[in-house]
Amino acid sequence: MARRSGGGERPPGMADVARLAGVSAQTVSRALSGHPNVQQATRAKVLAAVEQLGYRRNNAARMLSSGRSRTLGVVTLATTFYSRAALTAGIENAARDAGYAVSTATTTSLDTSAIEAALSRLAEQGVDGVILSVPLIHSSERIEQLTRSVPTITIDGSRTDATEVVAVDQTLAARVATRHLLDLGHSTVWHVAGPGEWLEAASRRDGWRTTLEEAGRPVPPPLEGDWSPASGHRGGLVLGRIPDATAVFVASDEMAFGVIRALHELGRRVPEDVSVVGVDDIELAAYCTPPLTTVAQPFAQTGALAVTRLLAHLAEPGTPSEPASVEPELVIRASTGPV
Repeated sequence: MARRSGGGERPPGMADVARLAGVSAQTVSRALSGHPNVQQATRAKVLAAVEQLGYRRNNAARMLSSGRSRTLGVVTLATTFYSRAALTAGIENAARDAGYAVSTATTTSLDTSAIEAALSRLAEQGVDGVILSVPLIHSSERIEQLTRSVPTITIDGSRTDATEVVAVDQTLAARVATRHLLDLGHSTVWHVAGPGEWLEAASRRDGWRTTLEEAGRPVPPPLEGDWSPASGHRGGLVLGRIPDATAVFVASDEMAFGVIRALHELGRRVPEDVSVVGVDDIELAAYCTPPLTTVAQPFAQTGALAVTRLLAHLAEPGTPSEPASVEPELVIRASTGPV
C-alpha cells in the first residue's frame, strides 16, 4: 500500500504503478486500456507492477483526466454458434482499431434478470459504452436505468428507450430466401424456424409467411428448431417424409446442415428433390454437400458499425440518430434448383 501524506495507507494509484514500472502515467493508462501503440514489453512491465501493488485496474477510468476507460462492454450469449463468435470478433477488431479494449459479459439465458446482471457487471467496471448483442424481447426498469446511464447500442433489433439500434434486416433476409425458392417454380416453401424467444427468428418467420401470403401460396406449419444442427436434422426427418415438400427455408446455416443430412439419410436428393436455403453464410456453407445457398449476414460489418455508432454517441452525447439497418445478400450455390 502507498503512504498518505498525512500518515496511514492509501490504495495504490496509477502514479504508483507508473513509478514502479518506470513509465509515464499516460503509458499505464494506454497499457491498461489495450491501446495498440503500447509495446508488448512495456505492457508486460505495467501488468507486473499492477500485480505487485495490487492496483485495481477498474480505477483507471476514474483517474484519467478524460474520465474515460477506453473500454467498451459487450453483452452476449454464452454459446458456440458461429454467428455470435463472428459478430463479437467484428466488434473487437473495430474497437481495437479505434484504440479501445473490449470487456465481454456473457449470459447463459435471455431472462431479463440475467441481462440485468451482465449490464451491471459492465457498468461497475466503468466501461464507456455497451453493445447489447442479445435479443431483448422484454425490458425491465433496471435495464432501462442501466442503458440510460451507460450509452448503449443494440444489435439484434431490440431496443430500450435509451438505446440505438444496429441490425441486419432479418425480415428482408427471409423474404429474399423465400422469393428465390418461389422463383424457381416451387409451389410453396416450408420453414425450419429458430427459437421463438429470439427476435431474429421471429422476424425471419414473419418474412417467410408474408412472402408466401403475398404470392397467394399455402403457408405450411413451421417446424421448430433451436439453432442447432440436431434440431435441423429432426426437422429434415419430418420434411423428408412429405412428398410435396420440395423447398425449405431454414433459419440458420447450422440447422440447414442438419436438414440436408436428414434428407440424404432418407434418400431425398438436394436440390433435385428438395431445395434448401439457409441464413448466415458461415464459412462451412460453401463446403457442405451440396454447397449451401444462403442469405449472407455481414457479421464483421455489423459489429464494426455498432462500434462506430457507439463511439459517435460518446463523442456527441444526445445526438439523435435513426436505427442503422444492414441489408443481407443472397448467395446462390448448389443446394437450390428448379422443381
